Amino acid sequence: MTSLQLSAKEEMLEKFLDAAARGDLSQVSTLLSNVPSLINQTGRSGWTALMLAARNGHHHVAEKLLLLGCDKFCVNSSSQTAYDIAKFWGHRHIAGLLGQAADRAADRATHENYFSRETLDRQSGKRTDRVWLEAKQRDSDTVYLLFSDLSPMIQTQQEGGSEALQADMKLCRFRYEEVKDLLLKPSAVTIFLGIEKMKNPSSSSSENPESLSEPPVWFAINTDEDAAALLERCREKNCSFPKSPHRDLLKLSEEEAGVVAQARSVLAWHSRYRFCPTCGGATKMEEGGYKRSCLNSECRSLQGVHNTCYPRVDPVVIMLVIHPDGNQCLLGRKKVFPAGMFSCLAGFVEPGETLEEAVRRETDEESGVKVGPVQYVSCQPWPMPSNLMIGCLAAAVSTDITADENEIEEARWFPRQQVIDSLFRGDRSVFIVPPRQTIAHQLLRHWICMNSNL
Repeated sequence: MTSLQLSAKEEMLEKFLDAAARGDLSQVSTLLSNVPSLINQTGRSGWTALMLAARNGHHHVAEKLLLLGCDKFCVNSSSQTAYDIAKFWGHRHIAGLLGQAADRAADRATHENYFSRETLDRQSGKRTDRVWLEAKQRDSDTVYLLFSDLSPMIQTQQEGGSEALQADMKLCRFRYEEVKDLLLKPSAVTIFLGIEKMKNPSSSSSENPESLSEPPVWFAINTDEDAAALLERCREKNCSFPKSPHRDLLKLSEEEAGVVAQARSVLAWHSRYRFCPTCGGATKMEEGGYKRSCLNSECRSLQGVHNTCYPRVDPVVIMLVIHPDGNQCLLGRKKVFPAGMFSCLAGFVEPGETLEEAVRRETDEESGVKVGPVQYVSCQPWPMPSNLMIGCLAAAVSTDITADENEIEEARWFPRQQVIDSLFRGDRSVFIVPPRQTIAHQLLRHWICMNSNL
């Protein structure tokens, strides 16, 4: 009986997808009115009804599907959206229908990596306004994030059945009255993060400026107080401070991850620069936490501009090296990686070195492979403690591998199909790709999608 029911469902799905591919709006509407859940389902090809309508130029079907709330950002096994498909096949009327939102989604997929979302307006011009900052610290709407040993306090909500629980992690937010005692403690470091960006301001508000209230201001506090005592300040359940930031911070939403990237990087800088690196004297914090000045009036760091006074960012190149045949990529694994996982090669940029030369040098040092042309793709903040991961594609001009065992455990060439199987189909039999929150994952996705077979 179960197999017959399953076959009936499959048959109905195939009818629905076939109607969308043929442009039969009447049948598409009828089937959806009976089974609304069909709208985003994929067939054996991995394509949705919207993708099939876009492929065959059926504007009226695509318009109807969008009106009924289909997901225009669904991707097929080659990571193409319906917009990508319409554009490739020259159906400009459908590409125009899908284009504006799809272009924004494509931009995010390519250039807005995890930890990159700018939820807050940093308002750097306010950092020198001490009166404004002090007033905002006391404002009842101001949001505070608490950090202990550079880890933010988070709340974990358990959802799902007893057999498969999924953790949903979010930042714990505090108000002034709950943390005002911490602000007075000399050991606590408080930094100004910015002002919440307004989301979809209503037209009525724009017509009446007096009805607009300023969005909340955000601060972050890092304190050396006992973590258990800090947790008692939170009224929520299941609160904690993550012990493994490389893993746990990847569970935040995109919006909150961007805030943590900013806060953690600046707080980590303060933890390392409490004393002047020029003369060894004590320093004081200024400009909302974005500058430290030496208290020794004779110190050279007070003369001119010195990068020791401002939070530093360490540039790291991370590269996907492509085989000369164009159908293989070079990946390596470190001993600390989870079993079976391979990732892109990476390394710090040295002083006086271009990004291109850093890619060539690091690839040669770690794998022995020589690299020619280098192409920038996108970058990602990585607050461990304060790196900027600069993602590149690199064309190999040699293929022999000699792995530097001090740097990596193993390096191999992986065919395109194996990458597709692991990346899009979850096949872990050959290797495991890095998690989607990493720029290494996005570089692999970018390479596969560059030459996708539509």
